[in-house]
Parts: sequence; C-alpha cells; structure tokens
Amino acid sequence: MEKDEIHLRRLPPAAPWGPHSDHSEFHGVDFLPEDLNKAPEETGMRVNKKYSCLPAEEKGIHIINIRAIEDIGYDQHESTLLNSLSKNPDADCKYGLYFRDGKRKVDYILVYHYKKSSAAKTLSRKVHHNDSSVRSTKQDQPLPGKGVQLEMGEGEPQVDYHEDDKRFRREEYEGNLVEAGLELERDEDTKIHGIGFVKIHAPWNVLCREAEFLKLKMPTKKMYQINQTHGLLKKINSVIQKITEPIQPKVAEHKPQTVKRLSYPFSREKQHLFDLSDRDSFFDSKTRSTIVYEILKRTTCTKAKYSMGITSLLANGVYSAAYPLHDGDYEGENVEPNDRKLLCEEWASYGVFYKYQPIDLVRKYFGEKIGLYFAWLGVYTQMLIPASVVGIIVFLYGCATVDENIPSMEMCDERNNITMCPLCDRTCSYWKMSSACATARASHLFDNPATVFFSVFMALWAATFMEHWKRKQMRLNYRWDLTGFEEEEDHPRAEYEAKVLKKSLRKEHKHKEKHRYFPEETAHQWRQRPDKEKLTWKDRFPAYLTNFVGIIFMVGLTFAIVFGVIIYRISTAAALAISSTPSGRSSVRVTVTATAVIINLVVIIILDEVYGCIARWLTQIEVPKTDKSFEERLIFKAFLLKFVNAYTPIFYVAFFKGRFVGRPGDYVYIFHSFRMEECAPGGCLMELCIQLSIIMLGKQLIQNNLFEIGIPKMKKLIRYMKLKRRRTLDHEEHVKRKQRYEVDFNLEPFAGLTPEYMEMIIQFGFVTLFVASFPLAPLFALLNNIIEIRLDAKKFVTELRRPVAVRAKDIGIWYNILRGIGKLAVIINAFVISFTSDFIPRLVYLYMYSENGTMHGFVNHTLSSFNVSDFQAGTAPNDPMDLGYEVQICRYKDYREPPWSENKYDISKDFWAVLAARLAFVIVFQNLVMFMSDFVDWIIPDIPKDISQQIHKEKVLMVEVFMREEQGKLHMLETWKDKDKEKGKNCNNHSPRLSRSRSGSLSSCHPYPLDV
Repeated sequence: MEKDEIHLRRLPPAAPWGPHSDHSEFHGVDFLPEDLNKAPEETGMRVNKKYSCLPAEEKGIHIINIRAIEDIGYDQHESTLLNSLSKNPDADCKYGLYFRDGKRKVDYILVYHYKKSSAAKTLSRKVHHNDSSVRSTKQDQPLPGKGVQLEMGEGEPQVDYHEDDKRFRREEYEGNLVEAGLELERDEDTKIHGIGFVKIHAPWNVLCREAEFLKLKMPTKKMYQINQTHGLLKKINSVIQKITEPIQPKVAEHKPQTVKRLSYPFSREKQHLFDLSDRDSFFDSKTRSTIVYEILKRTTCTKAKYSMGITSLLANGVYSAAYPLHDGDYEGENVEPNDRKLLCEEWASYGVFYKYQPIDLVRKYFGEKIGLYFAWLGVYTQMLIPASVVGIIVFLYGCATVDENIPSMEMCDERNNITMCPLCDRTCSYWKMSSACATARASHLFDNPATVFFSVFMALWAATFMEHWKRKQMRLNYRWDLTGFEEEEDHPRAEYEAKVLKKSLRKEHKHKEKHRYFPEETAHQWRQRPDKEKLTWKDRFPAYLTNFVGIIFMVGLTFAIVFGVIIYRISTAAALAISSTPSGRSSVRVTVTATAVIINLVVIIILDEVYGCIARWLTQIEVPKTDKSFEERLIFKAFLLKFVNAYTPIFYVAFFKGRFVGRPGDYVYIFHSFRMEECAPGGCLMELCIQLSIIMLGKQLIQNNLFEIGIPKMKKLIRYMKLKRRRTLDHEEHVKRKQRYEVDFNLEPFAGLTPEYMEMIIQFGFVTLFVASFPLAPLFALLNNIIEIRLDAKKFVTELRRPVAVRAKDIGIWYNILRGIGKLAVIINAFVISFTSDFIPRLVYLYMYSENGTMHGFVNHTLSSFNVSDFQAGTAPNDPMDLGYEVQICRYKDYREPPWSENKYDISKDFWAVLAARLAFVIVFQNLVMFMSDFVDWIIPDIPKDISQQIHKEKVLMVEVFMREEQGKLHMLETWKDKDKEKGKNCNNHSPRLSRSRSGSLSSCHPYPLDV
C-alpha cells in the first residue's frame, strides 16, 4: 500500500468494533483504545458509544483507516468523496457548544499542546484544499493520545520523550475520566496550530450521582406562596416599585416573585420529588461545569512518579488550560439569545450604569461566589450615596463659613504684622504670617466643627453598612437556596500532596537504610501502615521563618521609602529656597508637597504589584493543605503588605510630621544637616487632605484605566499575535469559522476575586480611616464604583474565560477585614481630630483663655516668641534685613515660655492643658462612637424577619411532603396486605383444587408480593 493512500471501507451497522483481520492495511489511526482487543465485547460497545467521532445516526457505517493521519496528501477525487460523507458538521454542533452528534452538550474543555513530527509537517504542506470534510475526518479523534502511530523508519527524527510522557499521562487521565462516567471527544484540527482540545460531556446518570454527592439543592415540584406585605407597607412597596421601574434591568430573574419552588438536596432515590420534565435544562450550564470540575479534581493518574490531579497536570504542562465554555457569542448579527448576551446588554455596558445589577442572572451564569462579590459591591456603592451627600454638605459648610472664620481672618490680616522664624537654616529668611493666608483659608474647608460630626456619622455609617450587608446576604442565601449549605473540607492541593509524598518517600528510604537486613514481610507491613502522612509545623518551620522575615523586610522597605521621600522633601525645600526668586519662594511648600505625593503614588502603585507577587510566593512555600486555606493566607499577607504600603505616607503626615521639630536655636536634625519638617501655619490637616486625595484618586484612575483596561487588552493582543504567527498559511484557515472553545481559549484566564476585593477594601479604608481630613472621599469613591461595577462586569463577560462556579454563602475573610477597618477608623479619626486638626486647641482657648468668649486672639495664643540673638552659630539667616527692617523677636508655632521668662523656651502650662484635652477627647469619642456602633449592630437583626419566617415555612412544608409520602407508602402496603389476605382465604376455600396443582395455585394466589 502506498504511504498516502486512503482506504474507505463500508461495514454493516451491526459490525462489532473489534480487531480486523487485515492487519497490513488497518493500522495508523485507531478509533478505539489499544487494549480494546483484550476487553470484552460490552466494554468495546460502551467505549465506542462514548468516543464516537461521527454523528449518532452514522455509527458503525464508515471507518477511515489511514497510515498516518498527519501524512495525508489529498487529491481532488478523495476530497470530494470525503465531503459527501458529512454536511456542515460545525453547524450541527453549534460551532463547538455540542459534540459532533449535535446532541451532547460540551460541559468542560481541556487544552493541550502537541508537536508534529518533521515528516508530518513536510507532507502536510501539500494540503491546500477548500474542504470542510478535513475537520470531520481529522478532528474528534476518539481516544486521547492514541490517534497517531507513525512507522519509525530511517529518516524519522528522534522521539521526544518529554512529549511522549505528557501524552501517556493524558492518555491515562482521560481513560480514568471515562471510567468515572464522563464522555470525551477530541479536536486537533483547529485554527490554532499545535493546540488540541478535549471536549467533556457529563451524561444524566453522572450528573445525578455527583449532584447527590455534592448535596446540591434542586427545585422540587412543590411550590408555595411567598408572604407578601399588607396594608401601608404594601402601598409603599408598590409606589417604590413604580418609581424604580426605569432603573430595573430587563431580565426575567430580576422580577419580583410571588411563588417559589421548594428546594431539597438532590437524591436519586427521590427523583419523583423533582420536576424532571426537561432533563436538558434541569442542571444548568453552571451546575454541569461545577460537577465536571469536581470529577476532574478527584480523578488522578498514578502511573507517573506520583499521583497527579488536574491542578498538577496543568502546573506541569500536561494540559495548558481547563475551563467551561461561555454560552455563546455576545455580539454580532444573527446571534442566538443566551445568558451571556443578556448580561452584556443589561449589565456589562456603561450605558446602563444607572440601573440595578441583575444579581440573580449573574449568580446563574457565574456562580454564587462571584454573584456575592457583585452584590456586595452594589450594596457598598448604594451606601456611599448618603455618605457622599453628607460629605458634600460638610464641604459646602466649610466654604460658606470660610469668611467668618476668625483664626484665618487674623492670619490674613497684614495689620497684625506677625514675623515668623525662618523655615530653614542660613538660606531662609524671616517671613510674614499673612503670606500663608491662602493655606489658612483652605484649611478651614476641611478643619471645621462639621468634620467632627462627619467623623461620628461615618463611624455609624460603617456599622450600618455592615449590618445592611449581613441582611442582604441572608436574603440572597434564601433566594439562592444556600440556607443549609455548609462548606465541606476541600480536596488537598496538588502541591500539598506532592510534598507529603516526598516526605513519605524520604521516610521509606530511611527505613530501608535502617532495616536493610530485615525480611521483606516487615518492610511490606511498614508500607501498609494505617496512619497517613501529613505536614507538621516542623516541616513548615523554614517556610514560616521565611514568611516572618520576608514580611518584616517588606514593611521595613516601605518605611525606608517613606523616609527617603521625607529626605527628598527636606532637601528639595532647602534647594528651592536658595535658588528661587522671591516670588517662587512662596510656592516652595506647595511644589515640594505635590511632587512628593506624586512620587509616593508611583511607588505605592509599583509596590502594590510587587507585594502581590511576593505574598503569593510566601503563601506557596507554606504549602497550605486546601484551596480555602491557601486563599485566606494569601489574602492576609497581601492585605497586610498593601495596607502598610498605601497608608504609611498618610500616617506620617497625620501623626508624625511637625511633632519632632524642636524649636529655633535647638532644632532636630537628620544626618546632622537636614532639619525636620514643620507643618504649615494652618496645621498639617490641609497637607493630609492633599496627600489623601492624590493617592486615592491616582490609584483609582491608574488602576482602573491602565491595569484593568490597558494591560488585559495588551495581553490579549500579544497572545493573538503569537497565535497568528503559529498558524499555517493554507487556504483552509481563512474558510473555517472558529469553534466556541477556540474563541474562549484566546480569552484571559480567570485569576480569582482577590484583586477585585483588595482594591475595594483599600478604597473602603480611604473612605473611613481619614475621612475627618477629606469629607469628599465618599463622593469620589462613589463615582469610581459606578464605573468599576460596569468595568468588572465587562471584563467578566467579554475579556475572561468563564470561571468555574463556586458555591459560597458569604464573602469569607473579607467581612472580618471590613469590620476591623471599621473599628480602626473610629480610633484613627479620634486622633486625627484631636492631634492633627486645631479643633481641640480652639475649644481650650474658647473656654479657658478667651477674654470675650470669641476666637479673637487664638492665633497669637498658639505662637511662641524667640529672641534672634539665641540662634546657634551658623544657623541665623544670611539676609536678616530681607523684610526691610531688623527683626528682634520672631514667632513660631508651639506652646513654650517666652525668652523673657525665667524658664525660657520650656514647655508651658498651656501645652499640658491642650494635651490633656486631646487625650480626653480621644477616650470620650472612641468609647461613645464604639458604643453607638455596637448599639446599631444590636438593634438591627442579622436575619430579616420575613426571611426567617420563609425559612421556617420551607422546613414545615418539607416535613409535610415527606409525611405525605410515608403515609402513601404505608397505605399502599396495607392495601397489598389486605388483598394478599383475601387471596389467601380464597385459596383455603378451594383446598381440593390446591392439592391437584399446588404450584399453580400458589403462583396465582400470591401475585402481589411478586409484583412488589
């Protein structure tokens, strides 16, 4: 037979799939396992049914036997003959959503790379036919890894043992999947060169079995009425419903329901309870993919050095990807309606930013975990609306009262003629306080009595938000049938199992070395010991030590960078003071502050990415046992590092800047040359506001626009260009339409929800922790989140592969982090108001030192005097006559004794009075607000009353259903017993007949037990 011959043979439909007698012709591509010849006939029929590459109605009709599937050179006659065997197979399978028979749905996809031999590549260049039948002959090879058997000749290249090892592992793994009941189909003839796809389908019996194992709650036939409100509440709800109708998404799942199906954990023994009228839609695509993923995690291949599950196979490159399919296209003409298209129109579009999210549809498509994230983000965004309104009112109050603020008026009044001490040694001269008028007026916008009220309001807002979310979460749990859901222990991670295996092998090796001369029975008994190996704290101690040292080093690095920025501010201020013109010297403080904040912002964004990678690496070396444990440890480390990174510069400005300056004639120096920074005459609160606003807005804009939009699009473009370079140039590539799994393979893999939550949690910190210094923070957070929801939605629907649906009843560790930030916000705002702002000094002056009960004289009260003759040698200004007159006494902001006092320059009594008032305010504010927060927490129930009633009603109805079922069974058994007794009496009345034909009468007298 010639090398490139194609032999077509026609077999009768009943022909068994067995070994053919003509071994000289039938070799090359086998459509059955290699060991099928040894298997019984039933096994052959079962495997053939699961792996058939042709439509169901053509099974057993045509067999194509090819010497090497890759070495074909078709002529036109053969191409026409093959084309006549099938008609547009891609349309039958809806372009990859179904198997080639068009009936079995694709529930999951495994992707792998394969390499062709050099001979195959050379001969494959001859194929340049516009022939749709090439896909039908070459794709969907029935068994993985067994489709190509090349004859090794003199010119064959050396075998790639690494690729063979991967192929054997895939072969074994997919064989185990078949044993688990899944059905597979292969496609290597795709537009992506060198990429093969394995399509997985879960049949009905497998879905039922796994749904019972997973205890999935499914809707039963029983329906019940949901309790409705009555009277005034009903009227109010109807009015609200009419008002909000334009902002409701146009999806069926979002409409208010009056009836609900009773749900119960699926059981094969109680299938009669469930509505199985449409088996194709009973398990939706999300549930089917979840079931298949559970089987993939559970299935292993053991012929390798150690047991490998799907995660290990992905990590080692045996498979390059594994994902469920999207429901279809979301744009284009003649696109069939599907949930993905509906989500794109009603959710993942900026044009519907004003509408509510279709959370139930999101949950139906992506699963409960992602649904809860978007529900939480929606609740958080809604709660920001009242906070933004109050923040705007507080800001407007500051704007309205700025002209009535006596301290700022005194600072701006040039008639006061207050001469201030130099801001730096030698090069800086004396300056007028009135030159800082603009800063003083701006400080009043954020440093006024209304900010104290706003701090209390935001603390209560945080507590109310947490309670509102808990109630919303319970409503979703009830609606999504998660009320009785308890997370079971997850499968051990592949890395954990590999580490445990290495430990056991090491112990076994030591045991053999120690007991080399022991009999084999003893060694065998040791290997079969019942106790299972696990990792102890001793095994993890090096990792724990690395984690501790690594985190301390990263925190120290953050502090070092902040310290470097402080040095930059001090040195730049001194340099600008020397070289600037007189007009430029007045803007030195603004220039230095703005550039330093921008440097901080850039460093924070860069370190955010670095710390995310380091946190993941530190978690990986710990080798947590389960995915849940891995995720929680990763979140803790990443949050700790990113929290320190984002807030350290802000903490410095709020609590440390200007506290350790010293005084004129006795300043504190860094490296004996740089003087510590001072706050502006109006206080550090204005600078804190600038720092907070730039970092918050910069992070949001850059992360949203660059990281969440630009980088994914860039990755997609790079991946597209790589795939384009690898494609073959034959005409067939331009004709074939991409299958669904090929399109999804080009999408970005889903990386988890941790980055999404982390971004929002850091923002929540900006909104609550330092809100006393920036009342407009909730407004900017609200504007960002309106865009963020639609941006994330668009990313999930159009940019990412469909993630595996994960069941969850809450947001996990993130809730505890939010509560911690809420408690910390109370303490930080108390210190910001008392120590950073001038609120407490003003109160002390007003009630203790003011002569007329007003704020007149407050500025003079906060300034101390210094005799210029007391300057240290070499620190006095080089140009003492810069103001046009000789200065004898200059002023500086502090509470100290005047130079004419006995204890000159010592801390005065006023300082201790203000300090005592500040500490008292912190204690009172903290305890009062904490008490109010706890009161809000206590007075609002976690579970809404109507939901608790509905849950109780469901339990009662479920008991009634089972009681009726038991009563029906008992009634049926009693009926059978009564009929059996009557039949027995009839048999006793005809005893002579019974003696003649005992066996016949017995069979006729007792039919019921046999029927039962």
